[in-house]
Amino acid sequence: MAKTEIDLVTAEFFGAFDNRGGRKADLVEIGRLVLPGGVIVKTGPDFTVYTVDEFVGPRRRLLSEGRLTEFREWETSERTEIRGDIASRFGEYRKSGILDGEPFEGGGTKTIQFVRTPQGWRIAAFSWYDHP
Repeated sequence: MAKTEIDLVTAEFFGAFDNRGGRKADLVEIGRLVLPGGVIVKTGPDFTVYTVDEFVGPRRRLLSEGRLTEFREWETSERTEIRGDIASRFGEYRKSGILDGEPFEGGGTKTIQFVRTPQGWRIAAFSWYDHP
């Protein structure tokens, strides 16, 4: 049961960014899925640590102002370990869209830390690395 719930939270997380076919990305969902005070980290040459609001703000503009269209991210593989009320997921993902009129594709690795709360499983932290 826990794995099914974590799978659902993960799918909702990836789905929040989807703006294909004129759909509006639902980044409000990120605020529901990630705990207040959650930590978000981008690795690589542009290493950045974000709060939820710092992470969501620029992505909301990018996805809603027309620069990034037909965008989606999806998980291609994952390994989830659950111990009591904590879980860790390590997965590969792909992404595609049209940025500033140019189609693109990419992918990377995400790690997501989950905790079980009275409202269900939520994300406490996540980090990602985009593959070159």
